[in-house]
Amino acid sequence: MSRTTLDAPPGTPDGDVPLSHGLKQRHLSMIALGGVIGAGLFVGSGAGIAAAGPSIVIAYAVSGLLVMLVMRMLGEMSAAYPSSGSFSAHAERAIGPWAGFTSGWSFWVLLCTAVGLEGIAAAKIVTGWLPGTPEWAWVALFMLVFCTANLAAVKNFGEFEFWFAALKVGAISLFLVLGVLAVAGLLPGTDSPGASNLTGEGGFLPNGGEGLVIGLLASVFAYGGLETVTIAAAESENPVQGVARAVRTAMWRIALFYVGSMAVIVTLVPWDSEEVVAKGPYVAALDHLGIPGAAQLMNVVVLVALLSAMNANIYGASRIAYSLVERGQGPTRLGRVSSGVPRVAVLASSVFGFVCVVLSYWRPDDVFPWLLNMIGAVILVVWIFIAVSQLRLRRRVEREAPEKLVVRMWAFPVLTWVALAGMAAIFVLMAREPDTRVQLYSTGGMTLFLAAVGYAWQRARARA
Repeated sequence: MSRTTLDAPPGTPDGDVPLSHGLKQRHLSMIALGGVIGAGLFVGSGAGIAAAGPSIVIAYAVSGLLVMLVMRMLGEMSAAYPSSGSFSAHAERAIGPWAGFTSGWSFWVLLCTAVGLEGIAAAKIVTGWLPGTPEWAWVALFMLVFCTANLAAVKNFGEFEFWFAALKVGAISLFLVLGVLAVAGLLPGTDSPGASNLTGEGGFLPNGGEGLVIGLLASVFAYGGLETVTIAAAESENPVQGVARAVRTAMWRIALFYVGSMAVIVTLVPWDSEEVVAKGPYVAALDHLGIPGAAQLMNVVVLVALLSAMNANIYGASRIAYSLVERGQGPTRLGRVSSGVPRVAVLASSVFGFVCVVLSYWRPDDVFPWLLNMIGAVILVVWIFIAVSQLRLRRRVEREAPEKLVVRMWAFPVLTWVALAGMAAIFVLMAREPDTRVQLYSTGGMTLFLAAVGYAWQRARARA
């Protein structure tokens, strides 16, 4: 039972929305800018460099092009129909309720699990500074702070993200300036490495095509979290303008912060340096430049990126859950709104995140790895729903409400099909690699289970 018109399903946030509109344009603009600089960039990029060597630049450029296409498609739909359900609401409208159910709840599990992972990583940084303090206490503190902030008002989430994003943008911009000066031999006390790190130590492709593939897979998942701005737009003062601006500036932000910083790192530091993985590529690069205190400052930035991701994921998970409930696809209690905030959904999302932390201590050898594998490829599943939804909605919008096409997908439908082909290729690559094959199958199992439940629910509702 797919939708045949562009009207929102009854009870969705697209109609009479009880959520507040407490996010200002400055919040949304900075969320869009800083949301690109995620924890995956700082924490996970070291493994990609170790596998791909200097060719990690190519890997991030290719995956960045795919992400830009996905963001353009999502932006087109979200500018036409802002909703706290974002891609989940679009999938329901374009494909059917089962698709909204599947994409929404799988993304909720992904965000809640990520909250736990980020809390653990942040606690490890703090206990490195304060040895002897228990990790669980720091995780509990972080969870309490961000859960309380999200319970109070959406503007609290916006303020946290505004300042978090400002610090991340400032830090990575300074890193890029210092790195470019060092590469050019203009930084006092340093000599230009030239192309020695790019062509030496095994060359640009030291581990061949296999290493590039591993680096490509690592880079794809570093981009997760860009969807938050389209979720937040529904609670902003001008959602259409906010989404349009965020999507239109996505290209240069991805090129500068991701591809640019990878290029600087592999030019400055030998790709096979142990410090790249042990300390992280950004800290390793700053240590290599010999700037006093810079490496510790970058550790602070990494901590901020992790805390920012926790805050954003609690927010995003609660809004996705709220939207699903409003569309009749979840427990009614989760949809209760108080003072413009879905507080029960915030609590449920936070509790699930803390459960993930407990599992990491209680069952680190079986249950927790199983949970991590289950969410391993969820972002790709979500991207496929986005692409298919955009393919189906675009013609409908052109026919029924062309004035809503404030943002348009480039070269439609050619580039949409190109993006889908790219996603299919990534699935094939994941199936070839032993480390990612389990993730692919586990995520596939969860997706099929949710699709079956969603389809059964859809048929039952149709009969009723």
